[in-house]
Parts: sequence; C-alpha cells; structure tokens
Amino acid sequence: MIKLIASDMDGTLLDENSKVPEETFELIHELHERGIVFAASSGRRYNTLRWFFEPVMDEMDYVASLGTEVYAQGRMIGREVFSYGAIVSLFELCATFDCLHLAIYDDDHCYLMDDLTNYVKTADKDLPNPVVRADPPGPEKSVIKMGICCDKPAETMDMTYMLERELGDRLTFMPSGDKWIDITPAGVDKATGIWQLMRYYGIAADEVMAFGDSMNDYAILRFAGHPRVMANARYTLRKRWPVVGSNVDHAVQRAMQDVLDGIE
Repeated sequence: MIKLIASDMDGTLLDENSKVPEETFELIHELHERGIVFAASSGRRYNTLRWFFEPVMDEMDYVASLGTEVYAQGRMIGREVFSYGAIVSLFELCATFDCLHLAIYDDDHCYLMDDLTNYVKTADKDLPNPVVRADPPGPEKSVIKMGICCDKPAETMDMTYMLERELGDRLTFMPSGDKWIDITPAGVDKATGIWQLMRYYGIAADEVMAFGDSMNDYAILRFAGHPRVMANARYTLRKRWPVVGSNVDHAVQRAMQDVLDGIE
C-alpha cells in the first residue's frame, strides 16, 4: 500500500507552463482525506512551494531546497544549513573561473556574487529579492540553498566534476539543466528529506512512491520503493526506472488517481 507520494516539481508535477494543473489540488485533498501523505520534493524553498499549492498548502508536506528544509503537518522536522567555511571555499573556487556565478540563499534573499545579468533564470531557478555582493554573507546568516550558473553550457558537466573533486568532502554538486549546478551540504539530498518524513510517520520505503525527471531526483528515486520517472526525464533515469508519461500529459496526476483508485 502506498502511504507517501513524493513528487518533484519542474518537468514532473508542473505542466509545460510551470503551473500546477488544476486537478492536482483535489487529488492532494483526497489523498490527505485518506491518510496518504503527499510531499512536494523540490529545489525550491519552502515558502515558494507553499505559494504554488496555496489551496491545499496545509494538507501536504514539503521536502524543500533539495532536502535542507523538511516540513510535516506544518511543523519543521528537518533543517540543514551550509557551513560558513564551505561557503567561503566555494566562493573562492568559483572566483577562479569566469564562467561560474554563485548564488547563495537564506530564508529571505538571494545573494549574488556577480552582476544579475550573468544569471540565467529558469522555471526552477528563481532569484528572490536579489542582493549583489562582492563576497558571501557572513556566518550570522543561515544559508539553506546554493546554486551556480555556468554561462558556458558545454562546460557545465566538467565544472560539476571539478567542483565535486575539489569540495566533495563538504558539498555535493549536481548538474541541473544546461546552465545550473545544484549544491547541497554533503550527505543531504531529497532522499534524506523523504527519510525524515518516513521516520516521522513510521512509513517504510516500500510504501513510498516518488516521481522525478532530473539528476537531483536520482537519490530519492533510488531510495523509494516505487520510483517513477517522466517520459521527458534525463536518459539515465529513463533507462533505470519505470516511465509513467510526460508532465505535459499530467502523468503524475494520473498516477495519483491510480493510487486513490487502488490500482497501484
């Protein structure tokens, strides 16, 4: 029996216009009524995710900022912040490459280590309340998210490999699209976030269904007992786990209905 459904957002749950399909809200409500947990699993911050799901935002849970913010039943049950030393080391390393532009997030702002024009905004890479700085925010700031925009798409994979080799003992780096590199504290990812929800509710891995489309979903798909990937997912994911359909066709919503109908 499925007791927890975790879904990525962009390219997975959201449609081609980066909107939540209207039927999703009723599905989440029905899951909630039947005691099945639905969790948004995303690189977006907690406050942003609540805005997306406003009609049902208190009837679901959240694994936000790639696992650094975890909320169950409106209560924070997990929070990871970046080491100040790791932030400074990353800032100094990025400064040696003119193609790497570091973005650092706390609860309220996005601190940009370069001019705003050097950052390519995408559907899942919002830059809320941007503040351009010459150096990182001080240790008094609790940093919950970081990302790097690489303005040379052909070099993104090489840059990810280099960053992992240099700072992999403190940080984890994952390519996200052609121009962005996602960053988490070492040992933190969507899977560690979903594990905290499972522990909170007493749910086993074989009672978890997870949906994703990109490499930052790899850990949670590998961890969940029922991994599902999108037809528009990265090649690696499509070859590894069952494909349910595309986000354009609202495949996640169909699967949610199947769970409600007892098909899964």
